[in-house]
Amino acid sequence: MKVAAALPETMRQIRFDGAGGPEVVVVEQAAVPRPAAGQVLLKLAAAGVNRPDCLQRAGLYPPPPGTTPVPGLEGAGEIVATGDGVPASLLGERVCALLNGGGYAEYALAEEALCLPIPHTCSDIEAAAIPETFFTVYDNVFTRGKLRPGESFLVHGGASGIGSTAIQLAARAGATVFATAGGPEKVAFCKKLGAHHVIDHRASDFVEEIKRIQGKRGLDVILDMVGGDYIAKNISLLAVEGRLVQIAFLEGSKAAIDFMPVMMKRLTVTGSTLRARSNELKGEVADKVRQHVWPLIEAGKVKPVIDKVFPLSEARAAHALMESGAHKGKIVLSMG
Repeated sequence: MKVAAALPETMRQIRFDGAGGPEVVVVEQAAVPRPAAGQVLLKLAAAGVNRPDCLQRAGLYPPPPGTTPVPGLEGAGEIVATGDGVPASLLGERVCALLNGGGYAEYALAEEALCLPIPHTCSDIEAAAIPETFFTVYDNVFTRGKLRPGESFLVHGGASGIGSTAIQLAARAGATVFATAGGPEKVAFCKKLGAHHVIDHRASDFVEEIKRIQGKRGLDVILDMVGGDYIAKNISLLAVEGRLVQIAFLEGSKAAIDFMPVMMKRLTVTGSTLRARSNELKGEVADKVRQHVWPLIEAGKVKPVIDKVFPLSEARAAHALMESGAHKGKIVLSMG
């Protein structure tokens, strides 16, 4: 192991005191981890808060075997130590990283291949909100969903971290962007990000509204995190050769569905998770994001949208805000 300076023995981190609501979130002291081969140690400035963190806290999304139980799937900071096989020249570099876990802490381990330089247009807070969301959106909308310029695209939960990222990237790719959101403020928020059509799902039926706008054309790609009865509704909205990409099931993963439209319209129904993939596969996503998305961030054409920043000691409040659904964009923990 190579280090930039002497490391402290202990740090603050978050643990879950059992499975439950935000009340199980506690702060504790723990040993600073040491990087293994291919890893770096980050002194984190900030970490993103994501829906999977809440699912892990509730006992519904356990970390993969061998992964730290400390939550946190993304962060930004300085490389202060490197493991075997990692160039010492990276010491002192400021990066953001997709993490296998451990982001809710003052220090975290990251795979070298999953670290990207912090864009010069972004603060540490903004950079910490990039990896999990932008990796997920790019991989599912463009690699799996194969969204192309001139096509139509729908994202549910347009005001979420995923939604706000998907709207920006799809609009910049030349798609006609639809989004659903709850309430006038979130509708306005999505339109400001570049969505062409935003349906307030609390005030109207999004299926009827989209069919009114699109007529018989249907939608080419739908990114869904809701599941439940949205699955059948999404299938009804897809155009011939349309693609439904599922990345979460907030309303459940089971539904009664007539699959005849899948056959008749030659639809593709797919989906993915990111955390369970091998580091090699996640590294491939990182390479694509650096090639195709980083230039947009560096040019200021897209950026993570931050709703609120909490100190690490208030991670419980950050989870409560996430679960309330009142946020617009990303929630971030600051280690300062």
